Amino acid sequence: MPSETGAPVALLTGTNRGTGRAIAAALHGRGYRVRSLNRTLGGEDWLGERECDLSDPPRLAGAVADVLAETGRLDVCVANAVDRGVLLPLEALPDQDWDRLVAVNLTSVFRLIKAVLPALRRSEGLFVAMGSHAGSRYFEGGAAYSATKAALKALVETLLLEERGNGVRACLFSPGAVANLDGDESPHKMSTASVAECVATVVDSWPHDLVAGEIEIRPASPPNPPVTGIDRLLHV
Repeated sequence: MPSETGAPVALLTGTNRGTGRAIAAALHGRGYRVRSLNRTLGGEDWLGERECDLSDPPRLAGAVADVLAETGRLDVCVANAVDRGVLLPLEALPDQDWDRLVAVNLTSVFRLIKAVLPALRRSEGLFVAMGSHAGSRYFEGGAAYSATKAALKALVETLLLEERGNGVRACLFSPGAVANLDGDESPHKMSTASVAECVATVVDSWPHDLVAGEIEIRPASPPNPPVTGIDRLLHV
């Protein structure tokens, strides 16, 4: 493992639990200096946390600036933080829930890209966004979540088209059902460790002369249909 001062730097959002923490752990295990932007702190020193509400533009910009000032470089940025909100039909979905999901799941990623892009150009680094099957496989009650994940695909693809000539790569990971909650051991969902290993492999071991624009992963063993609502994601 390289020394702390010479190690590559990975900045992630939403690492206090679930998939985000697993990705941070996988990169830390591969020698990356991990830095995290979390609204709720996990409290582990190796996460290199800054408390940050991603829906607050000045706090997001300030937190990224602090990380770059401290580390002096950035090699990979993983936009993982997500707000799933409430799963309600459109007619019952409160305006404030729609606005919050758009702010966290989409607008904050746009602002994060702008904040880290100069550093990624210098390192010829990688921007990873964690999407979802919900962005292309819709379900009842999931309008806000699905809409933000669908838009995220367009944002990341445009980033790749615009910045590939500057040495910056961009990748959208689109997983199906993940066992993100504590105690969830469903055999029909992917483990956070498995998803994290896939992400870390692309970050750390992928040939530098090719770009994985989008990677779709899904559980190997779906349950028996029929289902409705968000459980549709278990079957794709």
